[in-house]
Amino acid sequence: MALTYLHTMVRVKDLEKSMAFYELLGLKETRRYENDQGRFSLIFMAPPGQEDAPIELTYNWDGDDGLPSDSRHFGHLAYGVDNIYEACAKLQEAGVTINRPPRDGRMAFVRSPDNISVELLQNGDALEPQEPWASMESTGHW
Repeated sequence: MALTYLHTMVRVKDLEKSMAFYELLGLKETRRYENDQGRFSLIFMAPPGQEDAPIELTYNWDGDDGLPSDSRHFGHLAYGVDNIYEACAKLQEAGVTINRPPRDGRMAFVRSPDNISVELLQNGDALEPQEPWASMESTGHW
């Protein structure tokens, strides 16, 4: 049986905050579906040029009191970046906590406003370790 990747769905509590977070990562909205009867929205976001690999943000209009702590989220999303240090610095400057800093020049973890773990991986070979990342401690869960 052949499979084709379609998307990864994550439930979100605050649509504006969540979209702003994924936009910081470089994702853009590719399509949107509003369901008045079901009272929910589906927003698909993907990196430019990779529209066939979106995430689906599912937003329930009447709220979702279990979020972000009910653990019905996907384990983590993963994205490759051209410079792990620059990506983490950009996110940190925007107020995002770097849960697992890129001490090794290869991998970092951050969390979305909805407690979704997002892994950032250096494209190609790992970069040489550098400060402040090399000595930065992990924070929270990743």
